[in-house]
Amino acid sequence: MRTGPKIEPFRIDIETSVLDDLKQRLRNTRWPSAPKDAGWESGTPIAYMKELVAYWLDEYDWRKWEAELNRFDHFHSNVGDERIHFILEKGSGPNPMPLLITHGWPGSIFEFMEIIEPLAHPERFGGKVEDAFDVIVPSLPGYGFSAIPEQPIGPQATAELWHSLMTENLGYTKYAAQGGDWGGFVTSWIGAKYGASLFGIHLNRIGADTGAKVTPPPTEEEKAWIANTRKTRMDVTAYSQLHTTRPQSLGYGLNDSPVGLAAWIVEKFYAWSDINGDLQSVYTKDQLLTNIMIYWVTGTINSANWFYRAVLLAGDRYFPEGTRVHVPTGFAFFPVDLQPQPPRSWWERAYNLQRWTEMKKGGHFAALEQPQALIEDIRAFFHDLRD
Repeated sequence: MRTGPKIEPFRIDIETSVLDDLKQRLRNTRWPSAPKDAGWESGTPIAYMKELVAYWLDEYDWRKWEAELNRFDHFHSNVGDERIHFILEKGSGPNPMPLLITHGWPGSIFEFMEIIEPLAHPERFGGKVEDAFDVIVPSLPGYGFSAIPEQPIGPQATAELWHSLMTENLGYTKYAAQGGDWGGFVTSWIGAKYGASLFGIHLNRIGADTGAKVTPPPTEEEKAWIANTRKTRMDVTAYSQLHTTRPQSLGYGLNDSPVGLAAWIVEKFYAWSDINGDLQSVYTKDQLLTNIMIYWVTGTINSANWFYRAVLLAGDRYFPEGTRVHVPTGFAFFPVDLQPQPPRSWWERAYNLQRWTEMKKGGHFAALEQPQALIEDIRAFFHDLRD
């Protein structure tokens, strides 16, 4: 593997003063009022937040999770005009397939902590070494340990950066890509623009597609899905409208208050996950807080939210009319998400869909909720696409 622009090793080491400041802010929280018996349907309940903050102050250990993150090799590299952070876990065996995995909002590289090693070293987990991957996990521009762009960057521009990272900086001639949430959009654009360099793409959330104006006209099943999606849009995408239209106003509060930040993010994990009303049945407090901490210690919640604004400005939520992803595409359907997934026929309009897996359980944050199911589907899909 040849390499291009300089790749610099990086280690996460947050200054103690940042952690001390965080604890002081938590202690000085000015709690809002709440109507009696207000539940999750109106936002993160105050009783849950007080419980989480008490744990954050007295039991949560960032240094423990910082060390856990540092088990993997981290790097920085200049890609185009951006400074990008990524994990690179070299796979086992003589010919691991390069696999680029992209997170979304309000996720981070932490989502993939349980899947990186099994994908890179399947023989350690009961798999076969010939299914090994070189696993590359970047932080989106303006997220986590990547630098904040001077101008907001959306999925199509990120796809261009990721292709340069893989082919120029890391020197791969061909690679695979996977993603959900915004990572699904980025991966879709990679599939549409750089098919000659891809083995295939795998998605666990719908990415860029053809939109509602399709030819031929939508089927009855597709019309029902569109109507159902529109019915729930105001409730489940209100946060998205705010990120898209007024991200800067929201940013002052989220960047200044760790409790505000945590409440904004935890609400999404509650609403978009297969938890049957019990957040702790799937996620530990440590998992929730470590993801939140990546936003807090890097001060990137505002630039992350601006990704939504970038989508509006660039107009790249949908493919241009007539665009088709010709590379083999796999899709893992997890049943609980912020909105229903479209029927298979909708995907087939824009993608060369070769694998469709309906999971028995799981939701939006698949790599955290159902890591083994996601690992197995990724392995199975790319198995027959290897050289």
